[in-house]
Amino acid sequence: MDLDERKFKILQAIIDDYITTAMPVGSRTISRKEGMGLSSATIRNEMSDLEELGYLASPHTSAGRVPSWRAYRLYVDQILRVSALPPSEYSLLRKIFSSRMGQMEDVLSSATQALSAMTDYTSVMIAPQIRSIARIQLVPLTDTTALMVTVTDEGVHKDSVIPYPAGVTPDHLYAISNLLTERLAGKRVSEYPKVMQELGKEMSGQRELFTRLMDSLQKQMEPDAHSVHVAGAARMLSHPEYSDLKKARSLLSTLETQEKLAKLLLRRSGVEFSVAIGPELSEEGMQDCSLVTVSYRVGTGVGTMGIIGPTRMHYGRVISVLEAMKNVMNEALIPPGNRKEGGTRKEEKHEGQ
Repeated sequence: MDLDERKFKILQAIIDDYITTAMPVGSRTISRKEGMGLSSATIRNEMSDLEELGYLASPHTSAGRVPSWRAYRLYVDQILRVSALPPSEYSLLRKIFSSRMGQMEDVLSSATQALSAMTDYTSVMIAPQIRSIARIQLVPLTDTTALMVTVTDEGVHKDSVIPYPAGVTPDHLYAISNLLTERLAGKRVSEYPKVMQELGKEMSGQRELFTRLMDSLQKQMEPDAHSVHVAGAARMLSHPEYSDLKKARSLLSTLETQEKLAKLLLRRSGVEFSVAIGPELSEEGMQDCSLVTVSYRVGTGVGTMGIIGPTRMHYGRVISVLEAMKNVMNEALIPPGNRKEGGTRKEEKHEGQ
């Protein structure tokens, strides 16, 4: 059975009401809405059909209906209309970034906090994946250890401590830093294996040091869970869906496992907008959640930010906030000569399709 215009209208009214109240919706409530023009009996019949189609469910404790994840999927794909963020809030985002232009990690932390505050949900963000290196520096710590600092074109700093053989001087480390920067700067990660092979031949007399440098660099280039920023996990407890202690604990456990969050975000890297609802997330503890993500670019790097909330989240609000954040970060982090006009959702990925 296809959804005709009347069923669409009723389903939209039920979803809108449930998003606002979190209470099961009855036919009388819908019949009283302005412009509905249908009797309670007619609406009850339509609601029964919608339930049979899997768009509504009947809680055991109420005669009203609640939307299923399929209803939200339909809502996002065919019904939802997104409005631009009000200018006052857009200006507020700009002020946050104009006053906090430190290292990339500080910028991402500020952005994550702002997303959570503006939506009242949990926000997550992963730093741009490294695509190219700006410079590498080896800083002596002791006679046999050095700090390897890698700075990417996106402004991300990575560091690790590496041991080196006795007899290597600070001047030698400085020369190696310049050599690595000269050969790797500006090149894409895909080009590194060839460059490293050439470097290995030049440093054949220092095979041990070269191996340690390359192992450390490879680990720095890989995305890791520590680059995930999370804000507002406790905000989820204010929503009635998580008044059940067991359900709340399961969700918080997932939100505290950064490896899982990193996996969720990296899976959507490069997709401009993605909306995953309920079981589409395929993650324990998140069956009653939705995740909306957007990819952002800093230089050649691509990062992902997202909002996690209950399936009845205010999707329109969430999408408008994420789109505004993406645009503001673009303005704040990309040099003016390299900026591209954006703001439209050219590509979306919907899970489960």
